[in-house]
Amino acid sequence: MISTAAGKPYPLGSSIEILQDNSGNKKVGWNFALFSSCAENVKLCLFFDGQELPLEMYQSGAFWHLWVGELPYGTQYGFRITGQDNTLCNPKKLMLDPYAKAVIGKPDLSRVEKQQWFLLSDPRDNAHLAPKGVLVDNQFDWQGDKPLATPWADTIIYELHVKGFTQLRQDLPEAIRGTYAGLAHPTMITYLKELGISAVEILPINYHLDEPHLQEKGLVNYWGYSPLAMFAVETAYWSGQTGTTPLSEFKTMVRALHQAGIEVILDVVFNHSVESEKHFPTFSQRGIDDRAYYWQNAQGEYLNATGCGNTLNLANDITRRWVLDCLIYWVEECHIDGFRFDLATVLGRETPAFNPQARLFAEIAQEPRLQQCKFIAEPWDIGEGGYQVGNFPHYFAEWNDRFRDDLCRFWLWKSGELGGFAQRFAGSSEIYQKEDRKPHHSVNFITAHDGFTLCDLTSYNEKHNLANGEQNRDGRNENYSYNHGIEGVENLPEEVKYQRFLSCGGLLASLLLANGTPMLLAGDEFGHSQKGNNNAYCQDNEITWLNWQKFQPHFVEMTKQLIALRKQIPSLQRDQWWTEENVQWRNVQGQLMSVADWHNPHSKAMQIQLDEDWLLLINAKAELQTFLLPDGKWEVVYSGAFVQMQGNLWAVNDLAFVCCTKKGNDY
Repeated sequence: MISTAAGKPYPLGSSIEILQDNSGNKKVGWNFALFSSCAENVKLCLFFDGQELPLEMYQSGAFWHLWVGELPYGTQYGFRITGQDNTLCNPKKLMLDPYAKAVIGKPDLSRVEKQQWFLLSDPRDNAHLAPKGVLVDNQFDWQGDKPLATPWADTIIYELHVKGFTQLRQDLPEAIRGTYAGLAHPTMITYLKELGISAVEILPINYHLDEPHLQEKGLVNYWGYSPLAMFAVETAYWSGQTGTTPLSEFKTMVRALHQAGIEVILDVVFNHSVESEKHFPTFSQRGIDDRAYYWQNAQGEYLNATGCGNTLNLANDITRRWVLDCLIYWVEECHIDGFRFDLATVLGRETPAFNPQARLFAEIAQEPRLQQCKFIAEPWDIGEGGYQVGNFPHYFAEWNDRFRDDLCRFWLWKSGELGGFAQRFAGSSEIYQKEDRKPHHSVNFITAHDGFTLCDLTSYNEKHNLANGEQNRDGRNENYSYNHGIEGVENLPEEVKYQRFLSCGGLLASLLLANGTPMLLAGDEFGHSQKGNNNAYCQDNEITWLNWQKFQPHFVEMTKQLIALRKQIPSLQRDQWWTEENVQWRNVQGQLMSVADWHNPHSKAMQIQLDEDWLLLINAKAELQTFLLPDGKWEVVYSGAFVQMQGNLWAVNDLAFVCCTKKGNDY
C-alpha cells in the first residue's frame, strides 16, 4: 500500500524527501510539486507495469504538491490537470513534469492522425502514448572533481555534437561510437588535448523531440534544438552499457574531460519549446499553464521571436525560476562549467522588448551557485529588435558574427578592408570595450554548427540544402564563401586544392591568433565537408558525422601549431585591449600605417607587430607580396605559404598568413 502526505510546494519537480511522523519514525519518499495558476485540480499519476495510479495533489495557491512513500527508482509519472474556464488544460492528456530529471517516450508524430492524440482539443485519453517523467538515482562518485574555472584568457572552445564527433571513429569500440562514453574515451580525450583546446561546447544534450514536420518527412532534429525536458539527459547518446544510465554516463564523460583539464559548456535552449504553435501537439508546459510559460498577445496568439512557433515568457516569475533551477541543477548535479544560450535575446525580453537589465539577468548574476560559470550568448533572435550584439550584461561573452563576416569578406572576397580586419583581429573593441568588458567577451568564430564548415566555406559559392526537404529555401544566404572556381569537393585540380588550403590557413590563423575567445568547429581542423549543406540541422547521417577516414593531417598540424603559438604570445594571454604599447600596425614597407594606408582598398596586405618580438604578415591578395620587415632579425615560426627571404625583404605567397619571431626568442 502506497503511503501519501501533503508534501511541500518547493522544490518543484520530484525530489527525495524524508518525513518524520509523530513517533519519530522516518520515512523516505518522493515529494512532487507542480506550478499551475490555471488549474482547479491536479492529479499525480504513477505508472506501474502500464497500470496508472492517480493521486489527488494538495494545493497551496498556484502550487500543487504531494509526498509519496516507498517509490522505487524507475517509477514513471505525469500529471492530469483540470483547468478553470477558458484555459487549455485537458485532464485526458497526461502532462510531462517540466522539472523531470529523466524521461521515457518519444511520441510518433509522423502522420496527422498520430499527432491528434496530443492535441488539447482531442477528447481521447493519451496516457499510453505520452512521454513520462522517471524517478532517477542521481548518486555518483565524482572522485573529488571540482570546477576547472579556466581563465577566459586561456580558453579555446571546440564546438561539437556528441553523436557526430565519434559515430565514424573506427578505432573506438562500436558500442560506444556516437555516445557520451565515446566522447569520454581516452582516444578522443587525447586527441582534444593534443589539439590544444580547453573547453568543449556541446550541442544540446537535453531530452528533445523531433518536430512533426520533420517526422512527416522521415527526418530528425539532429542538432537537438527542439527541447522537451530541459533537466533530462538525451537518451539517444547513451551507450546502454550494463551498470550505467544516461545520466551516469553523462557524468562520467564530464568527469573524464575534467580530469584532462577540459571544461564542458552546454548549449541550452531557453527561448522556445518543441510544443511550437498553439494548435500543435502538447506535452508539458502549454497544458500546465499556457499563459505563464509562453508570450502571447491580448487575443491569446503566440508571439514568435524564435521562428519555432512559440517564445518562452521569461518575464514571468515561474518561468524564470524554472530557468534558474535548471542551470543550478546542471552545475551542481552534473558539474557543468558553462552555458551557451541559443537565441539569447529572448532571455532579456520583458515587455516583450529586449531589456539588457532584465530580471533574469539580474537573478543569474546574484545566484551564488552560478558564479564560476562561463556564460555565452548567441545575441540575436528573429523578433523585433532581436539583434543585440554587444548589449548583454558584463558576465556574458557573446558570439561575434561581425568577426565571422568581416574575416570571410577579407580572405575569401578579398575586400581589402584592412581597418575592418584589424578591428576584428584586435578584439572588436568598438563593440565590447565598455563597462569594464574585456576582449574575451568577443567569442570569435569563422564557422559553427549553423552554416558552412570551413572546408565548404572555401568549396561552395551556393548552399546545397535540398536534402532538408525545403527546396533549398532554408539556411543562410549571406555566407561570404568562395569555391575557388569549382563548386564542390570532388575531382579537384591540385592548384584549386592548394588555393583552398591557403584560404583555410588564413582564416584559421586569423581566428586562433586574434584577441578574444576563439571557437573552433569540430572537424574544421581536418577538412570535414557537409557537401555544401549550410543548415544540416535535420541530417543525422554521414553529411554531419565527422568523417575521420578523410582526415587531412596537414590541416591538423596547422591547427595545433597555431594554438600552440597563441599560448606563446603575451598579448593573447592577458585578456587586455591592445594599445600602441604592445601592438604596431605596419604597412608592407614596415612603416606605421597612415590614414591613407588604412583606406587603400588595393593594398590588402599589412604587418602586425605584437609585443615587439612577434610579427604577423598578412597578404590577402591573389598575388605575391613583398614585405620590408621592421628592424631586427626575424625567423618564421608559422607559415601557411611560401616565403622567400633576402635580409628583411621578404616575398610572401598569395593568401598568406605568416607568423615570425625575433631570433633568440624562446619559442
